[in-house]
Amino acid sequence: MRLRSAALFRELLRLSQPGGGGGSALRRLPAPFAAPVWGTGSVPSPRPGRLPPPPPARGVCTRSEGALQEPGKGPPLSARAPPADSGNNNNHNGGQELAGGGGDNKMKQGLLPSLEDLLFYTIAEGQEKIPVHKFITALKSTGLRTSDPRLKECMDMLRLTLQTTSDGVMLDKDLFKKCVQSNIVLLTQAFRRKFVIPDFMSFTSHIDELYESAKKQSGGQVADYIPQLAKFSPDLWGVSLCTVDGQRHSVGDTKVPFCLQSCVKPLKYAVAVNDLGTEYVHRYVGKEPSGLRFNKLFLNEDDRPHNPMVNAGAIVVTSLIKQGANNAEKFDYMMQFMNNMAGNEYVGFSNATFQSERESGDRNFAIGYYLKEKKCFPEGTDMVAILDFYFQLCSIEVTCESASVMAATLANGGFCPITGERVLSPESVRNTLSLMHSCGMYDFSGQFAFHVGLPAKSGVAGGILLVVPNVMGLMCWSPPLDKMGNSVKGIHFCHELVSLCNFHNYDNLRHFAKKLDPRREGGDQRHSFGPLDYESLQQELALKDTVWKKVSPESNEDISRTIVYRMESRGEQN
Repeated sequence: MRLRSAALFRELLRLSQPGGGGGSALRRLPAPFAAPVWGTGSVPSPRPGRLPPPPPARGVCTRSEGALQEPGKGPPLSARAPPADSGNNNNHNGGQELAGGGGDNKMKQGLLPSLEDLLFYTIAEGQEKIPVHKFITALKSTGLRTSDPRLKECMDMLRLTLQTTSDGVMLDKDLFKKCVQSNIVLLTQAFRRKFVIPDFMSFTSHIDELYESAKKQSGGQVADYIPQLAKFSPDLWGVSLCTVDGQRHSVGDTKVPFCLQSCVKPLKYAVAVNDLGTEYVHRYVGKEPSGLRFNKLFLNEDDRPHNPMVNAGAIVVTSLIKQGANNAEKFDYMMQFMNNMAGNEYVGFSNATFQSERESGDRNFAIGYYLKEKKCFPEGTDMVAILDFYFQLCSIEVTCESASVMAATLANGGFCPITGERVLSPESVRNTLSLMHSCGMYDFSGQFAFHVGLPAKSGVAGGILLVVPNVMGLMCWSPPLDKMGNSVKGIHFCHELVSLCNFHNYDNLRHFAKKLDPRREGGDQRHSFGPLDYESLQQELALKDTVWKKVSPESNEDISRTIVYRMESRGEQN
């Protein structure tokens, strides 16, 4: 078979499809290369914003899928898991169906090992039983937690099994399969490093180093305009992250509740757009950075607030939520939304902060009356009631851990990573991230967009809600603020994170200086192949037992541009 440079990759993909051309070297590979593939059961759809990988070539095992079975060793986990899904549907049919001839040929059940068998062999490493602590430790190393809602069935069955077996610390293959079968798709993805950050332990070690570096930063003042903010210790410092696949990591004071304050502004804007649509919401509020302090009594030339991230815009957006309902109903509605975004992790309310905000809110009352005079609210709006609702939303409490899931829901296109539930529409998420990028960091927004290049929102309690689209969400929290009103330690952490990793919006332009790419196994940066670099392409695809032979071009071809390669099996090289 002859493949020319222009058609090489296309031909390779064609040959990879079942029934895609007989007699090729791919189809003559030895039997051990055949790997079980997914059957026709309920298979999750790809996570929003990420394309699914092409179907695996029949008879091909790529390097990323691990080595083949060696004598005396258990087989590796060679079945390809489907991409991480929005709904995290973990059901499967055991992977017993082998694709071929258009999918009509099915192997008898038991001829190929099930996914549960393969997972057991991977963790057991040749032993007949797995210690429970070894399974839990291996699970945590992937970034998943035993408290993950998606693993509830597995953990419940594991606890029940341990209580009802004589050997309560060891799992044989049958018991292991019984425990993992309800969540096998998610577990297979985890142990085959198919999550967005495959080498999670290495990545979190870098996060810990950045945390320690930021911890050394001094300076800044804790907000003291109300006593509930002034009471926090300036030494508190925590960072939590949650990836779009639900991988979790926390370091520092990440379980201490604090109020969202201005960090709630993008969230309620997202709810308003989700419920009412972009066009309706932006009849009342603009999209431009104001260039002024966040609490200025100032409107744009159309007598509208400049954007939803300044106080005037946030007050107007608050008036759009659940119009016609009373404040109690509105508050319950928003709390339910917050809980859904946080995957039902901690979301509370500080009544003391609410009361203090209302008692000391003269500036916001002045803004409210100014907006009322300029007819910025929907008709019939009770401005005083809206300000009460505004203060209530600022007083919603979170921890770094629960807020990181909220940020990850934005990073994941509106799906909560740890529940798989659709919380926000794609339109609302896109608009929210756009405004966070341009207006989210008070008077520091331009510099933050320039140096960090990621959507973020800060609050006077010391939080910074940071979103790495399609990768993860983070919450950094430290009460001391700089003169712009942003957390000193949080700003330092964000700068250092983007200096280390290629997360800046424009870090992935071609020919840029190399940075760590946690989305690639080993942290290697994505690289482009040259027009004739097919040996490297072969290594990337890791076509086992085939070689590329350089063939002299035909006499009528331009040798300056054309090189021909022939793919052969090892047995044809004699």
